[in-house]
Amino acid sequence: MNLSNLKPAEGSIKHSKRIGRGQGSGKGGTSTRGHKGAKARSGYHSKVGFEGGQMPIYRRLPKFGFKNINRIEYVGINVDMLNKLAEEKNITVFNLDVFKQNGLISGKDRVKILGRGELNKSIEVTAHAFTAKAKQIIEDKGGKVAVIEIHKNTEE
Repeated sequence: MNLSNLKPAEGSIKHSKRIGRGQGSGKGGTSTRGHKGAKARSGYHSKVGFEGGQMPIYRRLPKFGFKNINRIEYVGINVDMLNKLAEEKNITVFNLDVFKQNGLISGKDRVKILGRGELNKSIEVTAHAFTAKAKQIIEDKGGKVAVIEIHKNTEE
């Protein structure tokens, strides 16, 4: 191997078109811009969504829905998932740290415990919210439920 013999693989380098370099280049004259019109001129720029004067799609379609600025997003965790973790990893106290360690939530997610599945053990659960069914399932097995208070003005 010699540094003077090195060259790129065949076909790996593609030369760009040499536009506007005279008739001999094959790209002279109009320089690939066609004849006349705004797109042939320098400094052409069209608005985002411009469709050539046709009524744009964002104006043809009706507006609908809204975004509730007071909505609180939760990550749902079902009782059957808590049961699975309790049996496999022998966990009896569930809180935000346990959920993070097991990859169920990340960062500042808020947790809501949902009522799908059954529970075989007595567990203690701390979360931001519970459904009535989930609360009943946990308490029927002798477990405890603790709600983390959510403050509207501050993020936890």
